[in-house]
Amino acid sequence: MLNWRKPPPQDYLKYWRVVRYFIKAKYDLSQADLEILLFLYSEKYFSKDKFDEFNELISWDKQRFNTLLQEGWVDVFRKKEGNRRVVYELSYKARRVVGLVYKKLNGEELPEHPSVNPLFKNNIPYMDKVYRNFIKEMNAFTRQQRHQSRE
Repeated sequence: MLNWRKPPPQDYLKYWRVVRYFIKAKYDLSQADLEILLFLYSEKYFSKDKFDEFNELISWDKQRFNTLLQEGWVDVFRKKEGNRRVVYELSYKARRVVGLVYKKLNGEELPEHPSVNPLFKNNIPYMDKVYRNFIKEMNAFTRQQRHQSRE
């Protein structure tokens, strides 16, 4: 029987919405683009067909693959040679961003300086301010949890 009073051992997704919002704002990614990168992260190499397979689940955008390729999120691993088709991989930039998502979900604090977090700049929309305030609360909670676990 599940004890609802005790926190679950894996509570990774508690701040998913905030982390996702931060990543989208910082790297100018759409939610669909981020989801594609998350899916492809575990695929070391992939074909355009594999990309299209997952892309069918997401809001339709015929240019998504080409856009990700042009913006440096996807790299060509092997060029077309004879009967061998092109093979792709996530770029270093894309792997870094997905790794950052996992670090933030695992309790690493989100930055609170405008030079590294666009949500802390001046003259931002109201919703960005709401998320900025929540990031401050989230970071305080994370620091408190870290402090308690050391004792």
